[in-house]
Amino acid sequence: MACGARLWIEADDAGTRFRLGVRALICGTAYLDRDPVIPYATDALERLRDQAGYTSHYARLSGASIVYTVPVTGGTPTRVTAKGPSYLHGWSPDGRWLVYTGQRNNEFDVYKIPSAGGDEIRLTTTPGLDDGPEFTPDGRYIYFNSMRSGRMQIWLMRPDGTEQQQVTNDGFNNWFPHISPDGKWIVYIAFPPEVAADDHPFYKHVLLRLMPIGGGPSRVIAYVYGGQGTINVPSWSPDSKRLAFVSNSGPLGNTR
Repeated sequence: MACGARLWIEADDAGTRFRLGVRALICGTAYLDRDPVIPYATDALERLRDQAGYTSHYARLSGASIVYTVPVTGGTPTRVTAKGPSYLHGWSPDGRWLVYTGQRNNEFDVYKIPSAGGDEIRLTTTPGLDDGPEFTPDGRYIYFNSMRSGRMQIWLMRPDGTEQQQVTNDGFNNWFPHISPDGKWIVYIAFPPEVAADDHPFYKHVLLRLMPIGGGPSRVIAYVYGGQGTINVPSWSPDSKRLAFVSNSGPLGNTR
């Protein structure tokens, strides 16, 4: 059974409300179509509901991830992407666009779509996995990761998909670039070379690496047990001085 059967479910202090636990979230892959954990967690939640009368639950739409927006004050979610799976990675600085990874015709590519809804625009077309898009704070570029060179490496492009350029070129498999709010640094996660270029498992010793956005050598800022889920989404503090990341080194998976 993938990831082990324990720690998929969390309960409140009274033991009356339940939800998916940290282990289920860490063990689950970003691409839920391949996720072996959710069915086991679902079965456990159903058993708990039978015992307690109710549970909190997650929702999926026809087995595919769909992008929604919701007001920060709460309210009814608005569906944005018509197609799935679509895995959201971020907003443009002006709030006009959302960028995400979409699987269409068995290819994973980077897309953008108006945040108010509309037609999606495909930004990458090279065969192989393209993932992890994120705008720079000035909105001039989108960074992403691509395996088109043979290994997963960091790339950048203009917001319209032009001028695609490779940024990193080393023996690691580099994923999920995140640009500091001050626009000076890129942090990303590096998997060892023995991990397949198109895979990002949750159970590996991985490096968090930092490099100047203008170019130059990367340096290691953390060595953690994790991978998938460690820094999938924007992780910088607003002042560009700290990073949030997830490590599953502890018994429940520690949030740092």
